[in-house]
Amino acid sequence: MRVILSIVLIGMALGAATVAILGFQGRMSRTSPLEIFPDMNRQLKLRPQVPDHFFPNGVSSQLPPTGTVARSQPIQTVVGAVYRFEDSPVNTGLVAGTTNYIATNPLPVNKALLARGHERFDIYCSPCHGRLADGNGITKKIGDMPAVANLHDQRIVEMADGEIFHTITHGKGLMGAYGPLMPEQDRWAVIAYLRALQLSWLGSTNDLTSAQSAALK
Repeated sequence: MRVILSIVLIGMALGAATVAILGFQGRMSRTSPLEIFPDMNRQLKLRPQVPDHFFPNGVSSQLPPTGTVARSQPIQTVVGAVYRFEDSPVNTGLVAGTTNYIATNPLPVNKALLARGHERFDIYCSPCHGRLADGNGITKKIGDMPAVANLHDQRIVEMADGEIFHTITHGKGLMGAYGPLMPEQDRWAVIAYLRALQLSWLGSTNDLTSAQSAALK
């Protein structure tokens, strides 16, 4: 019992000494306080308008990187139209100045866009929706996500591209938002690839031109 009491008393004495030395240092005297973690007081940082050798040109205040766009600054999109960032259909999936979804992908759909969409779809979408977009991803197979949308359902096939973009960006139901994870152009690339998947599942010979039909015979 005496040993325990002695330990307690020693601990209290040490605590009081610590408070006396550290807690009041700098308040009751002209001596600077003892800094155990000085990081927040003495940070390594660049000061505006002061030369600095961190960058090759020795300037601390760098110009914005090429292509940087302020949200209120008018920009020219890949389809040639000029909008503010907030109003650009490429960034919102909406018709400029309205709350209506744009019907079709605003990016030129080509082989490169489809290849990018294939890659991004397999990374971000296939775990839940499956590589075939049929709703049979790994999360459903292990029971983690029992209800997953089949992206070949007629409702989604008929959905405007802008609405799919909005869902990818902001999420819906149990699906989280992928806007913070995927740049706008990657989201449109995924939509382009999804449309190709849907066409491969739901397309028929009636969709072919006469020349294409003749080439199959």
